[in-house]
Amino acid sequence: MNRSISFIFLLLLSTAQVIASDPDSINYTNHVFDQRIKTVQLYKDGWNLSYPIMKLNSNEKLVLNFDLLGDQAETFYYTFIHCDKDWKKSDIFPNDYMKGYTENPIEDYMNSFNTTVSYIHYSLSFPNDRVSLSKSGNYILEIYPADKPEEPAITQRFIVTEDLAQISVNVHRPQMTKESNTQQQVDFIVNYTGLTVNDLYRDLFAFILQNGRWDNAKKNLKPESYGNNQLNYNSLSNKNIFQGGNEFRYFDIKSIRYKTEYVRSIDFVNPNYNVYLLPSDNREFKPYFYWKDFNGKYYIAFQEGKKPEIEADYVYVYFTLPSDQMIEGGNMYISGSLNNWTFDKNNLMTYNSEKRQYEGTMLLKQGWYNYEYVFLKDGRINGTATLFEGSHYETENDYVVLVYYRNPQDRFDRVIGTSIANTLNKLSN
Repeated sequence: MNRSISFIFLLLLSTAQVIASDPDSINYTNHVFDQRIKTVQLYKDGWNLSYPIMKLNSNEKLVLNFDLLGDQAETFYYTFIHCDKDWKKSDIFPNDYMKGYTENPIEDYMNSFNTTVSYIHYSLSFPNDRVSLSKSGNYILEIYPADKPEEPAITQRFIVTEDLAQISVNVHRPQMTKESNTQQQVDFIVNYTGLTVNDLYRDLFAFILQNGRWDNAKKNLKPESYGNNQLNYNSLSNKNIFQGGNEFRYFDIKSIRYKTEYVRSIDFVNPNYNVYLLPSDNREFKPYFYWKDFNGKYYIAFQEGKKPEIEADYVYVYFTLPSDQMIEGGNMYISGSLNNWTFDKNNLMTYNSEKRQYEGTMLLKQGWYNYEYVFLKDGRINGTATLFEGSHYETENDYVVLVYYRNPQDRFDRVIGTSIANTLNKLSN
């Protein structure tokens, strides 16, 4: 069976976002297909809490890190898939957007050191001397085992931008909605001076991501007005409005020698460490309180060593969420970057009727974590966090604005501009 057909088949089995077996209809996502692989992170070189966005033809690089549980190293290869604005495979060939070798091995890997859970840590930086990218746009980094090229192990999204358009962003409290106390509105202006665009409404598309997430993104936005080489996305139709949410919950497991805030107890049951968090409170109707968070991300760290990438251990973390009753019509999940913002068995919670609480367990690498509780209704692909978290217009969030351009003569979507705004700097009443 050839590689592309097998990949399509595997995606059909693994994600609810696939709507047909035609490869052009597949939405490529952040996904881990091999359950032995943990702690997948893709970020801009130099800061592992950054978003995976890099400028075309620059010195910027992206870094991928992941762990393979076990004590036996395996050989993984990587390649890139160019996608359109909606994360479907572009109608161009690999040689059209890759310079160098289209498939390459990951050669940087190390065994874990002095950990109760053995793993192999893999790292990849690109562009590199083997391969570089020649087009802007949406990309999938695909990782697959050398002996099973038809079975991907990891897919991760990233963006390559030309930064030809200038984008100014203003985040403010909505004035025209009934829920102005819980929402944030993202208005922005795109200056495309120097670009020749034939049809502003047909050829340009804008997206807004909250904290880098794609599951609740505002997609394919059109300007409310234009003139003087500027597009105004000052929404009068609520298209640019997000739930503000709440600051993320957090816990610190950089050390397992002592308890930190929100950690109830730590014990060792051979062969694993177990970390029990304090029961979480219901924040739905509580007033807003600011604290500095990672906007849903996590940071790998090991307090007693100098190389957290191989010295940090894996521990079982136990979550409890008190609830007088089980909520019908869906399931509760532990959500955040710790599980790629997805919903699967790894972050599913179960309801304990005797203790009247939701319970969940996750195997996590030592570090500093953000998370929230999300209720996913049956038949839906997007969850609701407000049920136990609440939502406030004051909440600190990042907003990433992306602008795509499709020249009618081309077969792919370019990214011509990106901008990242934070509500602490941009939020106004």
